[in-house]
Amino acid sequence: MGEGSGSDELIMPFISSASIACGYHAGDEKTMKDTVDLCLQYNVAVGAHPSLNDRENFGRNEMDISLAGVYQLITEQLNALSKIVKKTKLHHVKPHGALYNMAATNISLAAAIAKAVKDFDETLILYGLAGSYSLSEASKAGLKTASEVFADRTYQDNGTLTPRKQSNALIENTDKAIAQVLQMIKEKTVTSVTGNRVSILAETICIHGDGKNAVELAKTIHQHLKQEVIDIKTI
Repeated sequence: MGEGSGSDELIMPFISSASIACGYHAGDEKTMKDTVDLCLQYNVAVGAHPSLNDRENFGRNEMDISLAGVYQLITEQLNALSKIVKKTKLHHVKPHGALYNMAATNISLAAAIAKAVKDFDETLILYGLAGSYSLSEASKAGLKTASEVFADRTYQDNGTLTPRKQSNALIENTDKAIAQVLQMIKEKTVTSVTGNRVSILAETICIHGDGKNAVELAKTIHQHLKQEVIDIKTI
């Protein structure tokens, strides 16, 4: 959220937590404040969405960065958002884009992010890719975690997301996205791009606010989860 998609307010009624861009890949002080206000209006938990410092590529290109640099950029972005959050408190941290994917498979990077989050506020929840180093290192650091799965992305056989540069990375068909979400929740598996069933734990579902069908997807997933008597609530 807070990335300039124009759909934030339409999505808010159907979600329980929002990860807000902190200015490095998108957003600024005004968009952060506006998005936090929407979260308060719709009783949605406020989370930080820190990124690599790369607005040109929307934070979605991998970059060489030192562990000290990662610690610093996480801390800077948490500070930026926390100064705006006045009437509530930060609930979680979810790294964005390339930083998220790099941390999923790089144990040292995952540990640096976890340390930065814990040093800032040890009560924050770290959202990370299910089964990844992001979660295991956060747990080692003593942070509470949430295993995240994706409604609008496809998966590889090792449980990682299909890189966006590949043509089959996104799920833009709402029916397919809903089928994947229900499979991940009810069967604790996801079908990879090669057709294999991969074990997965779904504790929070990601919908990208800048997705082509983001509003429809959020609304329809919300409806289907309610129909299946699956609780939608903040962790």
